[in-house]
Amino acid sequence: MIRTERIGPFELEQSAGVFPVCTDSLALGAFVRLRKREKVCDLGCGSGVLILSMLAREPGLSVTGIEIDPAAAGLAKKNMERNGVDAEIIGDDFCRVRELIPAGSFDLIISNPPYFAAGSGKSGGPDRMEETCTLEQLCAAAGWLARNGGRFALVHRPERLCDVFDALRAEQMEPKRMQFIQEPGLAPSAVLIEAYKQGRPGLQVLPPLAAGDGTKEAQYARDETSF
Repeated sequence: MIRTERIGPFELEQSAGVFPVCTDSLALGAFVRLRKREKVCDLGCGSGVLILSMLAREPGLSVTGIEIDPAAAGLAKKNMERNGVDAEIIGDDFCRVRELIPAGSFDLIISNPPYFAAGSGKSGGPDRMEETCTLEQLCAAAGWLARNGGRFALVHRPERLCDVFDALRAEQMEPKRMQFIQEPGLAPSAVLIEAYKQGRPGLQVLPPLAAGDGTKEAQYARDETSF
């Protein structure tokens, strides 16, 4: 079944078997800070929702998406074409970025990755399991692609926050901003994190973001944080 979602001024086509638009992706697209003419890479871009979400906020970005699933990569290319967006979609495994792209090629890396480690006993479906790429491999790919002083923004599960911080710091990426997605009176359902490559220690924790606010530009999204 084909359906269409509205992402700002863009139309995003969705199809069965491709990871759908979700609150976490929309919240990440609003959380990340964007600057004119930056080079951005989306690791595991799916159908292109994060790419269109960022371009809706900052049209001058130069964006590349990497997606291992052929159906999703094909749909992402189609979505870029239908919206007249000049974004490069690479149909490959982002764990192979050292073979695909020179080091330090991007100002910003972004990702809504699989949340659950293989064998953890948890499951959000095949798209949410670390079957083809672990958290450590994701952070290694981001560390390779980011220039010194560049950023990596991702969304993940709160119970894996220590794992995320360990994996980031192993690649010389220092967590600088963090925001929980959390409904009042409930435990957080997800966490948004932005890290700087070779950044100084010091973490800014933002007020929680309600899940329904993920379609808006998140509070403090354009604040400057020294690194």
